[in-house]
Amino acid sequence: MNLVVNSVERTLDLDPRTTLLDALREHLGLTGAKKGCDHGQCGACTVLLDGRRVNSCLVLAISQQDARVVTVEGLGTQEEPHPVQRAFLEQDGYQCGYCTPGQICSAAGMLHEVACGWPSAVTEGDEVTLDDAEIRERMSGNLCRCGAYATIVPAIAEAAGR
Repeated sequence: MNLVVNSVERTLDLDPRTTLLDALREHLGLTGAKKGCDHGQCGACTVLLDGRRVNSCLVLAISQQDARVVTVEGLGTQEEPHPVQRAFLEQDGYQCGYCTPGQICSAAGMLHEVACGWPSAVTEGDEVTLDDAEIRERMSGNLCRCGAYATIVPAIAEAAGR
């Protein structure tokens, strides 16, 4: 099968039961996305799939022929980090770092959703206002066992230009 991963076309020979997470980690050596719960409950494995954030542990790789995948490794570069990556560094938006790649990919996807005007469960009215409650709601699928939310939320707000 073929995938475009971080702007590079990749051909993979996979068992049909292989998840996207395992394809990335075990077959492509991209270990940014973490295997946390392996049940889609923690968000540590979040990547962008065709521009949308997904829990890669729940997606069968074989079902994504020719899809475009962006992992934390492909969001930015060492010289020019993605705005979310830069904000996480500036705001110390992490503790142990295990959930951080998923948090960053989810935040990047979430900011795209906001830019498109997609409402969340807490959006009031027709326009999305990216306040702390909105950020918390939109990031609720990404858990941090260390409890670094006090720095994750301001990092995302900074990346959003708030």
